[in-house]
Amino acid sequence: MPLTLDEAQTVIAGAHERAGELAAFVTVAVVDEGGHLQALGRMNGAPPLSARIAETKAASVALFRRDGAVLRTMQETSPGFFAQLGQALPVPILVGAGAVLLRRGETIVGALAVSGGTVPGQDDECAEAALAALAG
Repeated sequence: MPLTLDEAQTVIAGAHERAGELAAFVTVAVVDEGGHLQALGRMNGAPPLSARIAETKAASVALFRRDGAVLRTMQETSPGFFAQLGQALPVPILVGAGAVLLRRGETIVGALAVSGGTVPGQDDECAEAALAALAG
């Protein structure tokens, strides 16, 4: 069963709630398993560029089927490969914090990414809160 719009909005609300606790202003993007935007929530005060960054990070995670931390390690160990991907693919690839897969059991149903945190770890904390909100 695919991720529903209600579930995507729950993900966004969970991340935004944590961001509020951190006094951060973030954007959260939720994409389906193919990397296509399903929902986007930009808090008032979030950087304008954060919407594009969040969507691109989420799509990258979904297309690679790996969490952002794993992609970051892959990029660090194979920078040439990632540089060539940017030229070969019709979509941009962006590796960064706060990007994780969404699963229903063992099935990947999408991904989420957070952008806009100004302190290291804020995007990750908001993404973890989003996962917790989805889990109920």
